[in-house]
Amino acid sequence: MEWSDLKIFLAIAREGTLGAAARKIGQTQPTMGRRLRALEAAVGQTLFQRTADGFVLTDEGASVFAHAERIEEEALAFERQLAGQAGQLEGLLRISSSDWFGLHMLAPICADFGRRHPGVTVELLTDARLFSLARREADMVFRIRPFDEPEVMQRKITQIPYALYKPVGRPGPVGDGAGSRLVTMDTAFDGMPDVSWLKRLLPGAEIAFRSNNRDVQARMCREGAGLAVLPRPIGDAVVGIEAIDLGEAPPGRDVWVGYHRDLRRLARLRALLDLAVDHFSTSR
Repeated sequence: MEWSDLKIFLAIAREGTLGAAARKIGQTQPTMGRRLRALEAAVGQTLFQRTADGFVLTDEGASVFAHAERIEEEALAFERQLAGQAGQLEGLLRISSSDWFGLHMLAPICADFGRRHPGVTVELLTDARLFSLARREADMVFRIRPFDEPEVMQRKITQIPYALYKPVGRPGPVGDGAGSRLVTMDTAFDGMPDVSWLKRLLPGAEIAFRSNNRDVQARMCREGAGLAVLPRPIGDAVVGIEAIDLGEAPPGRDVWVGYHRDLRRLARLRALLDLAVDHFSTSR
């Protein structure tokens, strides 16, 4: 058995298809198929049932999966421990956040960090999904709720105020909002605090447009599609829209940063964290 084949096996088990698994770990699909066949030959068992919808673990495959995950966990812990002992300010640092926070809040910090520490390559991943710190999908994650993993070190790094915006020159909402149109989050994020706030303060308004992208919402507001609740770092920077006061501000959001405890001594991580803390403390 080649131990490197277990990484391929885990990717196929998690992604469900050879194509998706190949993209996940940067291999070609034929290589993935060849290495899977070699692993099955080495263990003498069929590990996956091939179906029209993808690859499904057999009973034998499920047993291998449990052991392979434990092997992977030990290998990742070994990598994290070595990385955490690296004192030099060079190498790769992978951070993750939502798209708007990465664009408006982290990009200036990363640019400043790059000027100070040119030996470090920062990789910023903006995605709605939560990247795993334990699997080193990211070294540092910024998000709007606390982490519940016991191995994650975390702190609240800032609080983002929100406001309701309208196109400049357009009338604001009256009464319960009847006759007004709204630009808001898509239905998958219908439970977010600002969405609930809009429903409560403007129950008579009609939803004109939905998007999970805050910059798209800001652009649609500027184009006259409707009122939009936006983070103030976005809304205040967009020419052509202005904040309006309904007597009660939309709820703001706390921002938390987390990283795996094994990386707490990683010099480049500490340097970026310190810079981010200084930036957010002086920008309030």
